[in-house]
Amino acid sequence: MHSLENMRLQFREAYNETKKQARVIVGLGTCGIAAGGNKIWDQVGSYIQTCGLDIDMMSTGCIGMCYAEPLMEIHLPDQPRFIYGNLDPEAAVAVLKRHIEEDKITPEYILAQDPRGFTAAANIDQLHDTPFYRGQSKNVLGRCGIIDPEQIVHYIAFDGYGALEKALSAMTPLQVIQEISRSGLRGRGGGGFPTGRKWEAAHNSPGSKKYVVCNADEGDPGAFMDRSILEGDPHELLEGMAICGYAIGADEGYIYVRAEYPLAIKRLQKAINEAEGMGILGNNILGSGFDFRIQIVAGAGAFVCGEETALMHSIEGQRGMPRVRPPYPAQSGLWGKPTNINNVETYANIPGIIRQGADWFASMGSENSKGSKIFALTGKINRTGLAEVPIGVSLRDIVFTVGGGVQNQKKYKAVQIGGPSGGCIPEEFLDTPVDYDSLLELGAMMGSGGLVVMDEDTCMVDVARYFLHFTQEESCGKCIPCREGTMRMLQILEKICAGQGTPEDLDTLESLCRVVQSTSLCGLGQSAPNPVQATLRYFRSEYEAHIYDKKCPAGVCADLLDITIDAGKCKGCTLCIDVCPTGAISGERKTPHKIDAALCIKCQACIVKCKFGAIAAG
Repeated sequence: MHSLENMRLQFREAYNETKKQARVIVGLGTCGIAAGGNKIWDQVGSYIQTCGLDIDMMSTGCIGMCYAEPLMEIHLPDQPRFIYGNLDPEAAVAVLKRHIEEDKITPEYILAQDPRGFTAAANIDQLHDTPFYRGQSKNVLGRCGIIDPEQIVHYIAFDGYGALEKALSAMTPLQVIQEISRSGLRGRGGGGFPTGRKWEAAHNSPGSKKYVVCNADEGDPGAFMDRSILEGDPHELLEGMAICGYAIGADEGYIYVRAEYPLAIKRLQKAINEAEGMGILGNNILGSGFDFRIQIVAGAGAFVCGEETALMHSIEGQRGMPRVRPPYPAQSGLWGKPTNINNVETYANIPGIIRQGADWFASMGSENSKGSKIFALTGKINRTGLAEVPIGVSLRDIVFTVGGGVQNQKKYKAVQIGGPSGGCIPEEFLDTPVDYDSLLELGAMMGSGGLVVMDEDTCMVDVARYFLHFTQEESCGKCIPCREGTMRMLQILEKICAGQGTPEDLDTLESLCRVVQSTSLCGLGQSAPNPVQATLRYFRSEYEAHIYDKKCPAGVCADLLDITIDAGKCKGCTLCIDVCPTGAISGERKTPHKIDAALCIKCQACIVKCKFGAIAAG
């Protein structure tokens, strides 16, 4: 059996040599690129070249601080790493120039520093002592933002493929499965099924041909956990899938990734090519006699293809529609062969468990939910981004400690957790531990990890309408309860938002929720009523205000708004007249204006434009 140890020592020594050279790192994940990271890369690179500076440039993936993108890191020999954020190209060059020429940081852009400098440590945990990272546990995301994801040598230097080597050389397939079972790892894709049990079922299924499938069809609104792993540390996924292939007896794997992730696909394919070139994937891996190859399949954007049976149909070239289970994929999956399906984060946990042991993993989390979990923090939260925390921490810790609280000092109202399949959790349950069982008791679910924070200006009826519109539009239409039930629920919600709801509508909604939930064919339909049920449960008064008072307490539902101008505050500046698209506002300069309710379409452009707070919706 060929060993990676000599190679790892060589790569680690070369990687640690960077301490002896100045280095600039630019975050070029999708979030960094969208914020202008490429422009910073070009301008900083041009400056370094023009000045003839001995500075190495490196790109990396997302370190989670999406709220401060674009990011640039600087470290000089034997000095800490300094992370700068909220940059533009000119500021980035100025920061670098001051850092090098004057040996001074630029306080207005500094985000964090790591006193250990730049080393290929064996176990990467949280690197930055900042409020955002202080409550995190960087296990799966430990290398993201630290290594160049397009260089396999960086991954190997950070103990990459050591778990695969250990499994192939020192463990039987059953021992691998037993270790995963003992760790307590549960599927991170939403359902939370014990991973070891799933692998064991595939291992025990008869047949010489089996498959390993990765569900990277991340379709939840506001979710980008899997994308960040694929872009920032693609080899971690490949290693986890290869270990699974060895454990269940499969020689072929598929990664089903949404086509809207072009950067992830590009880096995945490069990682596969590099691993095959080094004998880490392909035939006779590391001289062990084990063969395993991985292919990428780009999905066409159908949310329902996140359901495992629909996903397999799509890989086979069929229409992505779910089928009745049993048989389960472990017995009859891809092309009728035993198949194991997990999502990106689940597979990405595998190398750490095999390398450091089940006890290490099980020491994190709660009694029935072990390890850490990645959440995508979005919505009305100060620090949007990616956070990996031990399972069992409270929602309050995630939202207020890691996420920095609600934007603009607004009052917290709810958090939608678990995407369209999840539920809204109000303030009274902020101290609930975030684990699989506790969230289910509240009518929510862990889901894949989307976490959308809502403030006092959010209408919860409109939130339910939004998520139901999404699931109704994404329904494959195969089964009647989902196809017709979600449509009818959406019609009722739209009716309520338009001020035409009746008390009977609430009873009808609750009845439809129960029917759709209990009779739909797949998880999409079974979970589609969750946002409706949760908002009815915790925010029923808002539904009643829409129905009885014909008012939207949050001032969101346009049909229930009255736009008024306070004559005492209006200065007659005419800015509102200039932006009104229907000519509903009239008045002479320096005299109070008026709104014609018959012409007003309640777009609220006038409210945004008014500098004196004279226009309000109520």
